Amino acid sequence: MVNRHIRGKLLISAVLFGVYAAAAATLAFVRLSPELVQQLHTWLPLVLTFAVINGAVALAINPWRVDRLPDRLPNIVQDAIIIVLFAIAATLILQEKVLATTAVGAVVVGFALQDTLGNLIAGLAIQVEKPFRVGHWVSIAGKDGLVGEITWRATKIRTKSGNVVVVPNSVLARDTITNYSEPTAETRIEVEVGASYDTPPNEVKAAILDAIAGEPLISLARPPEVLLVDFAASAITYRVRVWITDFAADERVRDRVRSCVYYAFRRRRIAIPYPIQVEIQQDAATPPARDATDLEAVLRDVEIFAPLTDTQRAELLHATDRSLYAAGEVIVRQGDPGSSMFVVLSGEATVTIASPPREVARFLRGGFFGEISLLTGEPRTATVTASTDCDVLEITADAFRRFVVLTEPTVVDLISTAVAKRRAELEQHRAAGAAATASVEPPRTFVARVRRFLRLATTAIV
Repeated sequence: MVNRHIRGKLLISAVLFGVYAAAAATLAFVRLSPELVQQLHTWLPLVLTFAVINGAVALAINPWRVDRLPDRLPNIVQDAIIIVLFAIAATLILQEKVLATTAVGAVVVGFALQDTLGNLIAGLAIQVEKPFRVGHWVSIAGKDGLVGEITWRATKIRTKSGNVVVVPNSVLARDTITNYSEPTAETRIEVEVGASYDTPPNEVKAAILDAIAGEPLISLARPPEVLLVDFAASAITYRVRVWITDFAADERVRDRVRSCVYYAFRRRRIAIPYPIQVEIQQDAATPPARDATDLEAVLRDVEIFAPLTDTQRAELLHATDRSLYAAGEVIVRQGDPGSSMFVVLSGEATVTIASPPREVARFLRGGFFGEISLLTGEPRTATVTASTDCDVLEITADAFRRFVVLTEPTVVDLISTAVAKRRAELEQHRAAGAAATASVEPPRTFVARVRRFLRLATTAIV
C-alpha cells in the first residue's frame, strides 16, 4: 500500500511532466510563431521545475508505506514549502523579468488577495502552533463541534446536529478558541438544580451525589462535586460538577444528571420549587381508596405475605415507602447493607450477580426481592436495576416487626419457611451457573436466625 497523499502529488507531477513533454515535442516538430515560441521557452522551465519540486517534497516528507501525513508537516505546511521553493526557483529562472515586475505585481496581488493571504497565513499559524487538531472537540466563534478538516482557507467544524460549519482561518486568528480535548480528554461540565429551603443543604448534596453515583458516562477519575451557589427567590440553587471523557456525550450526561436528581428528590421527598412564587394549598398526602385497594391486591399476591390477614396487610401498607426509580437506576447493589425488601408495583427490574457476571431474573408487577435482608439483615445478595421506570414499595424490617411480627408472631415461621425455600432455589441456580456445589442452609436453621434478628424468642418448629 502506497500513501494516498504521495500518489496524489506524484499524479500532479506526472501530468505536468506530460504537459512539458508535449510542449517540447511541439517546439521540435511544429512551426510556431516567434511570439509563441518565446512564451513557451519562458514558461516550460517553470512547469518542469514545479513538477520536480512537488514530487520531491512529497517523497521526502511523507512515509511511503503508511497512509497518513506526518503530525508536524500536515498538507497545508507541505504546500507552503512547495510554493516557497518554487518561488525561489522561478525568481532564479526568470531573473530580470521577475525583478522588473515584482514591485507592481506585489501591489496588485496584495490588494486583490489580501483576504486569501490572511486566511493562508492564519492557516499556517494554526499548523505551527497547533491550538487544535483534526478530531478535537472545540468551541470556535460560538460553535461547539468536532474539527473535521483544516485547509488553506478555512477550518471545517462538524456540530453535534450533523451540520458542517466553515470558519475562515482569519476569523480563528482573531477569535477565542476553547479546546475540550486538550491537555487531556477529561472535561468538567456543570448542571444547576434547585431544591426547597425546607431541606438542609447537606442532605440535598448527599442525595445528589448518591443519585449520580455509578453513572457510566461520568468519569470516575475525579469525584463529582455539589456546591451551594445561590439563595434564589424560590429555591436554593446547587451546582453539580462532574467530569466526562467524551465531550460528544455532554448533553446526554446533563440529561442523566437532571433525571437522576429528579427521581432521587422524589424518593426522598425533597421538593423542587416552581420557578415562580405561587401559593398552593394541598391536602394531606393520603392515597386514594382505589390506589390503596390496588396496593393491597399486589401485596396479597406476594407469596411470602400469603399467611397475613387483610388487616395485617393493610397496616403494613401504611408503614411502607413508595419510590419511583428511573430506567437504568440501581435499586439495590450486591454487597451493600440492607434490612428491607421491595415489591414491584409497575415497570420491570433486572437482577444480576457479580460472580460470574450474569442476569439471573427479571421482575414485573408483583415481583419482590430483598426478603432475605428484611428477615436477617444480611447484605444484598444481588444487584437489582430498573429496566424501565419502576415503581416499588419498600418494606423495612422495623415496619414488618411492628405490624406483623409483634401482632402475630406465629406468622414469622410460615413466612421464613417460604423465604428459605426461595433462597435454596436461588442458591442452586447460582451454583449451577458457577459450576459449583451449593451449600443450602436448612429451613430450621434459617427460621431460627430470622427470629433472632427480629428479636423473637426461639420456638420449636414443627
